[in-house]
Amino acid sequence: MKFNELQLSADLLAEIETAGFVEASPIQEKTIPLALEGKDVIGQAQTGTGKTAAFGLPTLEKIRTDEVQIQALVIAPTRELAVQSQEELFRFGRSKGVKVRSVYGGSSIEKQIKALKSGAHIVVGTPGRLLDLIKRKALKLNHVETLILDEADEMLNMGFLEDIESIISRVPEDRQTLLFSATMPAPIKRIGVQFMNNPEHVQIEAKELTTELVDQYYVRVKEQEKFDTMTRLMDVEQPELAIVFGRTKRRVDELTRGLKIRGFRAEGIHGDLDQSKRLRVLRDFKTGGLDVLVATDVAARGLDISGVTHVYNYDIPQDPESYVHRIGRTGRAGKSGQSITFVSPNEMGYLKIIEDLTKKRMTGMKPATAEEAFQAKKKIALKKIERDFADESIRKNFDKFGKDAIKLASEFSPEELAMYILSLTVQDPESMPKVEIAREKPLPFKYIPGDKGGRGKSGKGGKSSGNRRGDDRRGGRRDYKEKRHTNDRDRFGKDNKKPRKRISSEKKTGFVIRNKGDK
Repeated sequence: MKFNELQLSADLLAEIETAGFVEASPIQEKTIPLALEGKDVIGQAQTGTGKTAAFGLPTLEKIRTDEVQIQALVIAPTRELAVQSQEELFRFGRSKGVKVRSVYGGSSIEKQIKALKSGAHIVVGTPGRLLDLIKRKALKLNHVETLILDEADEMLNMGFLEDIESIISRVPEDRQTLLFSATMPAPIKRIGVQFMNNPEHVQIEAKELTTELVDQYYVRVKEQEKFDTMTRLMDVEQPELAIVFGRTKRRVDELTRGLKIRGFRAEGIHGDLDQSKRLRVLRDFKTGGLDVLVATDVAARGLDISGVTHVYNYDIPQDPESYVHRIGRTGRAGKSGQSITFVSPNEMGYLKIIEDLTKKRMTGMKPATAEEAFQAKKKIALKKIERDFADESIRKNFDKFGKDAIKLASEFSPEELAMYILSLTVQDPESMPKVEIAREKPLPFKYIPGDKGGRGKSGKGGKSSGNRRGDDRRGGRRDYKEKRHTNDRDRFGKDNKKPRKRISSEKKTGFVIRNKGDK
């Protein structure tokens, strides 16, 4: 269905057209008509399916710009998602004159109070900062007509359930409530029952999920060989825009440093960065100032960046749902993407758990060799030289070097000069500086029941020589027998005690985990 068939006003349609959108996504097509009718809606869909526009467009449609008071409130789990939602709502509501403010921890609360005093129709914020503003009487919600809970399951995972309920209790009961969540655990269902009025449940089927547009590969590699393996693949694959995921903040910092040493335009984001630096890095990544963004799961949650072609999971996530969110950064807006996960031998069990969740089998990828990486870099350099010679704006600068060029040509052969130019242009992987990435504690070894040794009989990672995307998986029963004694300390700790059973997010009722930067 096209947006112009959704009964939206001319102002909104003009901004939608300017943004280049024509066809509504499934969640938008099903949610917008219900929301325009004033109904409460529970939208269940994975990240990357267009949820912001699904709740944003009908909300903007109802805003009365002549009344400068807060008419809509959006609660988001992270600063990044709050800022992105604010930007998108502002973009679509610009012609109509809608004022949208974002509030979040890790930034000056005084500046945010000043912005609210200057007037707002819509406020987007994280739970902790919203409560702070409410307690300071700087945020008045008595005129709110539309309440939106975005990424509700993530807010639950982060321990914000009590804060959310406290905020909702301050919003007028006579309102419209829109709740969006990738999953539907019991506490989220309870919000639907307790705080919503006969909500319509919109659920996007699995075949429409982002993961269907992502080609998923894994590389089985030793921990100490991961970095070289990843950078060689990046040289061969030549991603236009890539995100690398690391498990810890330290890992993100080290990977960022290493990628810069290897010549990549890379920056990292994680929870310890101040907000201005985070926003600057994201802006540079969106506008093409960076090729690679390195991030932790929390920092990258909810990022909406178009054009990401590759996701590299340097560390496989322990939580399989985090994997879905990671690869959801690519394969967006109908475009295909690629994810590559680097798995150490004792982590193969986690790969199987992820596949069970996504119901999609990953394909083994053969690591690139140093020679393949070198040939790929050389090919790119040659293409660039050809393009530059065809560019008149570059060629006109050649005259400045006329006398020097004649002198060099008399001393050296054309072949020698060309080889020298290429040696300056192409970085040989064999001569690159050594990058040391500190070892992280591996995930506990997981035995895969019923896996008798793999997916193929080829060598390291591929079906056959010359086929990078083979399908070989080892590390099942055989690896379990080989490692069951040596890994006891890794699995059970130095005292050989079994770890405590992990509590699911549905049972976290005895304590609250807060986002460090969200006060």
